[in-house]
Amino acid sequence: MSSPPNAPPLDRPALLSALRARIARLERAGAAEALAARGEDAIPLSRAIDAGLPWGGLPRAALHEILAAEPGAAAGFAALVLARAGGTVLWIAPEPDAWPPGLARFGLSPAQLVLVRAPRAQDALWAMEETLRCPAVGAALLVAGALDLTAARRLQLAAEAGGVLGLLLRPDDDNAAPTAALTRWRIGAAPSDSTSPHAIGDPAWNLELLRCRGGRPGTWRATWHGDQLVTEDAAGTATTRRRA
Repeated sequence: MSSPPNAPPLDRPALLSALRARIARLERAGAAEALAARGEDAIPLSRAIDAGLPWGGLPRAALHEILAAEPGAAAGFAALVLARAGGTVLWIAPEPDAWPPGLARFGLSPAQLVLVRAPRAQDALWAMEETLRCPAVGAALLVAGALDLTAARRLQLAAEAGGVLGLLLRPDDDNAAPTAALTRWRIGAAPSDSTSPHAIGDPAWNLELLRCRGGRPGTWRATWHGDQLVTEDAAGTATTRRRA
């Protein structure tokens, strides 16, 4: 079928922009429907962070990416999130080096933790995708290197289908590719507040929200004190949120 003789040329950039916006709305709707099906709210982090997230916390039924500027700090933050997700948690890695007694400090009980060794990348992705599709699981974490956009989208769709929170733990680099995850974080270590030469003090982190679908980036300094995440907002005011 031919176009009318006086038809204006197709505005391809505008058409592509409209299609991308429509896809983004469909993706957000899919995550919201999966979350509503579970009847659960987003996972609270702290008042300051929750206020900067469109969902009032870190949403379940979604994939979230963590770039590890410091591996120990990133593992601690991931453990906090996994613990608050509740239920059975899978930690999938080529060689799982998670230390359960250390993760327990952040509320992640060894009794709820399952370590999965998957040396081949395709096996690890398969295990993560199948886990995210299982509503009986609380959360899953995949330790991986670079992940292409197609694979990330599959994981996001699997999380929406199962209503499970997924974490993708990757090394930090300057060439992070586009991601299908709802949020992308960079987690680094921060100096402890301890003034005693005989005490190491509470774990402290620099939290950077690099990407947030429907929201804005943000930066916080956080301290894990007892069972609370204490953060400082832009004004330097400390806020806390107890474990859910």
